[in-house]
Amino acid sequence: MSMEVTFLGTGSAYPSAARGAAALVLRRDGQCWLFDCGEGTQTQLMRSHLRAGRITKIFITHLHGDHFFGLPGLLCTLSLQSNPGPDKPPVDIYGPLGLRSFIRRSLELSHSQLLFPYTVHELVPTRDQCPAEEFRDFSRLDRDEVAPQGPQGRVLHLDPEEDSYLLVEDEQLVLRAFRLFHRVPSFGFVLQEKPRPGKLNVQKLKDLG
Repeated sequence: MSMEVTFLGTGSAYPSAARGAAALVLRRDGQCWLFDCGEGTQTQLMRSHLRAGRITKIFITHLHGDHFFGLPGLLCTLSLQSNPGPDKPPVDIYGPLGLRSFIRRSLELSHSQLLFPYTVHELVPTRDQCPAEEFRDFSRLDRDEVAPQGPQGRVLHLDPEEDSYLLVEDEQLVLRAFRLFHRVPSFGFVLQEKPRPGKLNVQKLKDLG
């Protein structure tokens, strides 16, 4: 399995003329996974060798603007560049509780209709991930509303045994989120390759003594 990481932005708080806000892309098997989407991410993508249309998964670490204010614009640009199709798989978006409401409201207020489905999977934080006065309970946002587009995503709770959240697993890798302490609930992501059994040419080993 070949993997490549491209940093699109490493700035903090706001972008500058020479440095974008937080965003990086992991490319594997022809797909692109985007981690954070600060302001200007789509512009940085255009300057890179990557194709935005290859993005299949998006992961947001926390709900500070410099890490996700670029998301509605990127989704709209991807829609303008995409070909609608009934069998098109959804773009999976992972992030803290409240992210689904933000995306939904942003698209609704801007009268934006995406030509592809998307699914938001929300991670439920624990109260010890930030100072007590900064914690907000977003669990009731849009609880009674029907998702306007695509299937409803999962609500992911902490696995106490693993002390993490299982997000993605296939035959090659496992991707988990773990809790970070910040001014608002935050998450880090760990991508782990599964063990691959080696192959030995027994006869050649014997020939070489």
